Amino acid sequence: MLQGVKMQSNFLQGKKRRSQALLTGAFAVLWIAAAYGQTPAETTAADKPITLEEAIHRAEANEPAYAASSAESRAAGLDRSIARAGLLPGVVYHNQALYTQPNNEKTPAAQTTQKFIANNGVHEYASQAVINETLGLGGLAGVRRADAAAARAKAELEIARRGLVAAVTGLFYGSIAADAKLAVAQRANQEAAEFTSLTGKREQAREAAHADVVKAQLAEQQRLRDVQDAKLAAEKAHLELGVLLFPDPRTPYALAPASAAELAPRAEIDQAAAKNNPELKSALASLNVSNADVLAARAAYLPDLGLNFTYGIDAPQFAVNGPDGVRNLGYAASVTVDIPVWDWLSMQHKVRQSTIRRDAAKVALTATQRRLIARLDEAYSEAAAARDQLDSLDASVATAAESLRLTKLRYTEGEATVLEVVDAQNAFVGAENAREDGRVRFQAARADLQTLTGTM
Repeated sequence: MLQGVKMQSNFLQGKKRRSQALLTGAFAVLWIAAAYGQTPAETTAADKPITLEEAIHRAEANEPAYAASSAESRAAGLDRSIARAGLLPGVVYHNQALYTQPNNEKTPAAQTTQKFIANNGVHEYASQAVINETLGLGGLAGVRRADAAAARAKAELEIARRGLVAAVTGLFYGSIAADAKLAVAQRANQEAAEFTSLTGKREQAREAAHADVVKAQLAEQQRLRDVQDAKLAAEKAHLELGVLLFPDPRTPYALAPASAAELAPRAEIDQAAAKNNPELKSALASLNVSNADVLAARAAYLPDLGLNFTYGIDAPQFAVNGPDGVRNLGYAASVTVDIPVWDWLSMQHKVRQSTIRRDAAKVALTATQRRLIARLDEAYSEAAAARDQLDSLDASVATAAESLRLTKLRYTEGEATVLEVVDAQNAFVGAENAREDGRVRFQAARADLQTLTGTM
């Protein structure tokens, strides 16, 4: 009986240890997932294919250059608010207590005078609300410059976004093409293995020479190496895109290829490029910044008007009323006009500096316009050529497949050589790979065109 109790106790202890081990394993899995920043939804990313739009959205949240451009755009927007606030009056509540050494001499009012005559008394208290306002052309130029800088930062953010979109699009369709090429390599390997078996059977039937078997085996070995290379290329493509999509680029995922879109008419593309191109907007905003700098430099020739209004206490007592019943509360107002007279030509040199930079900005703007026209023509021609070749590539694949089928039939009947079959196999594989490259080329050219026109 004691032995049975002991066995039951050992069983319970073993069960407890197994439960603790399961809990420990579960916590370890959760810790690893947290260490890589994965959520349960991300660990099952392969269950739901990722579309191009979702890939772009994920990349915008993970790409550091785009995040830096976004932060700069938001900071430039705050600079606009700061510059505009500089045009409004500033209010300060000023408090001060001042003590000056007395000289022990009495005034006619029986008050001890102070050592420093610049001070108003031995004891002086100030508690005042001070309103300051400076009116000048320089403040308006600062606001104009901040507005132009914010517009430039916004355009630079759009440039970064569209560049990221183009990069994600290329990686997206490149990964899809890599998977397709892997499937082509695997099919070609299977085709080569079947042909090796066919040559072996024909050799046993004394219908083919042993040289045919050797050639088929060499082709099969090459196809196996092609499968290994295609698998490696597919893994690299998945990792490169995974860097932009997930905290852990090794997260398994699948892609949902988008349907092939038509190329927009040239007139529509030209209109969109003239209206939505961020590089042109950035160059124009840079010119506006330079114009604001010229205005600010020239504003130094003009005087600034300073307004000051002070209300509060400035008296020997920190009180509303003095000991003799005099009310200490009061106000003072001042108007200041500073007229520039001579600064050893530094203002003139600043104006020349800003004018030189503005001329450079004008050259950059015209260069951007010329470059946009050239890039637009190049991108449209590239996209049109890639689109026109898609049908030809499909036809080449169909022709190569039919050629391989007929060549194998001719070889089976003893009318073709093994070299002709291997050449037909190579032509079929080359046509399929060329078709995948053509699809990637069209999507990349289309994404470049959409980057220029702002339609993506």
